[in-house]
Amino acid sequence: MFDLDSIFAEGGVLARSFKDYRVRSQQLEMARTISDAIEKHEILVAEAGTGTGKTYAYLAPALLAGGKVIISTGTKTLQDQLFFRDIPAMREALKVPVTIAMLKGRANYVCHFHLERAKNEGRFMTRDDSVYLSKIEKFAKLSDSGDKSALSEVPENAGIWSYVTSTRENCLGQDCPQHKECFVMEARKRAQGADVVVVNHHLFFADVMLRDEGVAELLPASNTVIFDEAHQLPETASLFFGENLSTSQLLELAHDAHAEGMVSAKDFAQLPEGAAALEKAARDLRLVFPQDSVRLPLAGAQAAHGFADSLVETKTRLDALNKLLESQAERSPGLENCWQRGTQFAAQLKRWMDEENNGSVRWVEVFNRAMQLNATPLSIAEIFRKQIDDHTRAWIFTSATLAVKKDFSHYQSQMGLLDAATAFWDSPFDYENQAVLYSPQGMPEPNSRGYTEAVVAAALPVIRASGGRAFLLCTSLRAMREAHELLKEAFDKEGLEFPLLLQGEGTRTELLERFRRLGNAVLVASQSFWEGVDVRGAALSLVIIDKLPFSPPDDPVLAARIEKINQEGRNAFMEYQLPHAVITLKQGAGRLIRDETDRGVLMICDPRLLTKQYGKRIWQSLPPMKRTREVVDVEKFFEQRAV
Repeated sequence: MFDLDSIFAEGGVLARSFKDYRVRSQQLEMARTISDAIEKHEILVAEAGTGTGKTYAYLAPALLAGGKVIISTGTKTLQDQLFFRDIPAMREALKVPVTIAMLKGRANYVCHFHLERAKNEGRFMTRDDSVYLSKIEKFAKLSDSGDKSALSEVPENAGIWSYVTSTRENCLGQDCPQHKECFVMEARKRAQGADVVVVNHHLFFADVMLRDEGVAELLPASNTVIFDEAHQLPETASLFFGENLSTSQLLELAHDAHAEGMVSAKDFAQLPEGAAALEKAARDLRLVFPQDSVRLPLAGAQAAHGFADSLVETKTRLDALNKLLESQAERSPGLENCWQRGTQFAAQLKRWMDEENNGSVRWVEVFNRAMQLNATPLSIAEIFRKQIDDHTRAWIFTSATLAVKKDFSHYQSQMGLLDAATAFWDSPFDYENQAVLYSPQGMPEPNSRGYTEAVVAAALPVIRASGGRAFLLCTSLRAMREAHELLKEAFDKEGLEFPLLLQGEGTRTELLERFRRLGNAVLVASQSFWEGVDVRGAALSLVIIDKLPFSPPDDPVLAARIEKINQEGRNAFMEYQLPHAVITLKQGAGRLIRDETDRGVLMICDPRLLTKQYGKRIWQSLPPMKRTREVVDVEKFFEQRAV
């Protein structure tokens, strides 16, 4: 049996291997608890505050226990960090000869078949795409992995990637002429043979629920599954435990059917006509909605002029194309694949149109160029629990934000983990001396007209005192844009020379690099900067949060869940909305103090933190910072830092 005490001790294995290593009692306790859960094949839900070092706390027992381990992370960035840095470093320190592999969704790997077809078709959205195509072609010949993240010369969001990668629907599988060279299959083979496999939550649920040949095949052989950033699981699981069908998928089917027909059924003129008819119907369906970036409940979508007729027309054209594809399917694997996809889409569309309330909520999401029909389960607990009960092994769920005042019941009930063991460790940081929580006086109600103006007015003296070095995190894109404009005007008027950055002006990585490099910038951002962002040192000394992050009650899925809980005689606000807001707020607040030497101010502008009874529950869930309502205390705090 391995000795965790000597591994995490002063002068122990990790201290000798990592020059910045510091002994933290919380880290050792967490490692012991996880080791125990692995040994007994238990389910453990564990929160460890920022700075605990939870990655090493779960890696040490997982690597030493032996057997196959699956680690699922919240983002591809974290996945890369684990695979390229953390696991190799821990493997070296512990001297354990484990093999590791990384598995991503198929859209991350170049597809030889679609690359060849893209080259032959030459249909691209921009001039850049044709330049990028030749770079991708060279990369595909030289790369071992085919992972697009290794080709930095082509932006990750470049349109060309959709032409040269496959989807679950348009992959030809074993019928593909280049099946033997397939990067996806190669990645899966490596994962099958590895001791430790790193995936992300999206891939985990997509594969397990849809029984694709990836994680679903790995699970039976694994002894331990660890979910890092586990607070993201309820949302990700809801996405995959439901069903969705988008106009983009229908357009892609029409395009592929046309392309395959031109190669393998040139003499069948009806096929391109049928594909064109489906394409027109799908485009018209999207154009029913004049707005974009909106979620509509079923009733709201049905009230839109022309929606019902467009939906029926789309179904009619899809059925007609499927009949044509069926008659030609045996002429090529590509036509066979199109027919199978079309049949699957038709079944999904019929279910969505016919569905009575079977525990799911139907709703529509409208994007810039697409529209998606969704059916989302009101509860994922039972479905997820079935996945766990099917496989006896250790299941570890960990994050810095899972509990409300050390109570895990909200998370456990969401995920169907009511019988799981739970554990909580406070952050080792000295929040009382490192940070101040400031709640300004005289703020209006958050739903009042001039609220964002009041936020910026209250924030300005604090930004001056901190010398910039601030995040202003907003709960909506509209508030973000308004706050950015108001700050810009105020900086110009007062001659403040702090660089002002706005989410969307570049990728998140680019903006963070600029923020760190500038050293005194103010970044105005929304949801994507509330979590997974790590800026250490003085460059980030102030985090301003405009409102308590309650989800908008008109969100169709949330509205349906609230209604269901209230109909059962329970209190949806206290059971569901408040815990969710607390967990999100803890994520935002967690951006401030990232190591033992950081100092800073967390400014929460929302007066409900102090005026509402539930406000006490919220601030008791935050780290134990000194609290003040006086801006002068904040100014003194920053003056002391400067000394």
